[in-house]
Amino acid sequence: MTDSSTSTLPRRVVVTGAGIVTGHGLGWTMNAVAFRTGRTAFRPVSLFDVTRQRARIAAEVVLPAGVPQGPRPNHGERRLDRAARLLILATLEATRQAGWTRGSMNVPCVFGTTSGGMALGETYYRHTLQTSGGAVGQATRVAGYTAQAQVRAAQDAAGLPGPVTLIANACASGTNAVGHAFQMLRHGRAESVLSGGYDALSQLVFSGFDSLQALSTTRCRPFDVARDGLALGEGAGVLCLETLDHARSRGAEILGEIIGYGAATDLHHLTQPHPDGNAALAAMTAACRVAGVEVDQIDYINAHGTGTLLNDAAEAAAINRWAGANAGRVAVSSTKSGIGHLLGAAGAVEAVVCLMALREQWLPPETTVESVDPVCRFRLVREPEDARVEMVLSNSFGFGGSNGTLILRRWS
Repeated sequence: MTDSSTSTLPRRVVVTGAGIVTGHGLGWTMNAVAFRTGRTAFRPVSLFDVTRQRARIAAEVVLPAGVPQGPRPNHGERRLDRAARLLILATLEATRQAGWTRGSMNVPCVFGTTSGGMALGETYYRHTLQTSGGAVGQATRVAGYTAQAQVRAAQDAAGLPGPVTLIANACASGTNAVGHAFQMLRHGRAESVLSGGYDALSQLVFSGFDSLQALSTTRCRPFDVARDGLALGEGAGVLCLETLDHARSRGAEILGEIIGYGAATDLHHLTQPHPDGNAALAAMTAACRVAGVEVDQIDYINAHGTGTLLNDAAEAAAINRWAGANAGRVAVSSTKSGIGHLLGAAGAVEAVVCLMALREQWLPPETTVESVDPVCRFRLVREPEDARVEMVLSNSFGFGGSNGTLILRRWS
């Protein structure tokens, strides 16, 4: 904004709570240790039959028997699908850390997802085909299949009602959700927003990616010269976002600051990015412009880095062009090498990982990489590394040409 009035100046946006659930485990501590050391969370798929698939591993989450604090009685914990459980666990961690207590506020919610309650849709279809008893529980499955059902369950569990906005921009959904929440706060449309992304593994999505031959049959190794595809995972990442003034007024602990967001659309192809990474470059450039930072101020890039031939080549080209002469000093890695591609949850989970790196001063390595693709002019982090990290950039690029970039800054 250009208005010199204090009331119209863009507001600073800070993070006061973060929740994370991945194949590495539940919560900040378990995940921070795993990301810092470059662990991998892949194991044989147990949630559904993959005997007819080329790929047979994924980063499944080991869920507890029940959620710590269930939703309202009329929903019933037994009716919750896997995606809702993932989101509830991450939401409760984030809101407790932020000190957002039950019934204390009405909070807008902005979440990203790609498949939402897809597993319920699969169950609905199977029961429809049954010759007897096929209608039992079908109404509940229809209600739970709608994407907002998981967010409503998380709201109920946390006791924080509010309007819900859902963003489904394929693999950029989580980043675009956090970016939209950032814009709401920055321009005075809210004082607090609950935001993030979530997705659970489902047979339809797994077999779909496998049929495209996009899944790795070896192991996920983004930017490796011999990479052969992505690996899937599941999880949720949730952020409690507030304006700086609001957070300070209630004495909240600040975990970090979001300072930039950029988005761009690639009209090149439905599933393939432009080989030069034009839209990815545009998103990164726009985020830097909003943040008011130069390339040499970014210490680390959490790459989209799926491990597919075309995506990694295009992103590498975009980073090279964006960084220019500074490319060699920029540290880059993809945390999908450890937890797989979380689809709609990916960008939100990776934003939490960026917060970890900022607060604890380390870089997450890709320990699966054997030989770096020569297209990477940047420094690919391959071993655990302590580092001075002040600003990080996180990329998410999705099918259909949706591209999003976030920039986060260390709070001190």
